[in-house]
Amino acid sequence: MARPRSISDERLLAAAATVIGRVGPGFTLAQVAAEADVAVGTPSQRFGSKTGLLQALSRHATGEVTGRMRARADAAQDAVAGLRAALAETYAGFGDAGTAANHLGQLGVDIGDPALRALLGEHYAAVKGELRLLADAAAPELPRAPEPERAARTLLAVVNGALLDWSIRPEGGLVERLTEDVDAVLSAWRGQEGQ
Repeated sequence: MARPRSISDERLLAAAATVIGRVGPGFTLAQVAAEADVAVGTPSQRFGSKTGLLQALSRHATGEVTGRMRARADAAQDAVAGLRAALAETYAGFGDAGTAANHLGQLGVDIGDPALRALLGEHYAAVKGELRLLADAAAPELPRAPEPERAARTLLAVVNGALLDWSIRPEGGLVERLTEDVDAVLSAWRGQEGQ
């Protein structure tokens, strides 16, 4: 009879995210094991390989991010504030610029792997789907916005670009930077340029 798991997948995935943020794409499963405070073979036993771990991490991150976006939007006072809060949440856990750069380095590696690239596509589609629903709800308050599908795509491009730029030239905090750039777009869509 197999022993029950005492180490959760979530614990290993959280350790992997932390190590990637610290080390970047050159991380090892041994570093993940050390971060999770488990036997060195545990990550490979659980996920099979580094690629298997990255696939599991991508699936997990998609659920985590979209859940946090929904929660932030639901707690907001109105539809535009909900859209704004959800966008700020997309990369809220990235911390400092070095951590963000290391995650972006891993993203570059992931894009080169067909299975990981497909999971990234699913991730961005899920995030864009959440944004589309929020943009649709906010449309009456944003008379100059494009239709919700294009609005979601545009806003996702804004936060992705802001993350990249901020990781290279970190001025202020990431969430503040994302919010500032999103506010510029939302103000224009409200018809309030220059405010």
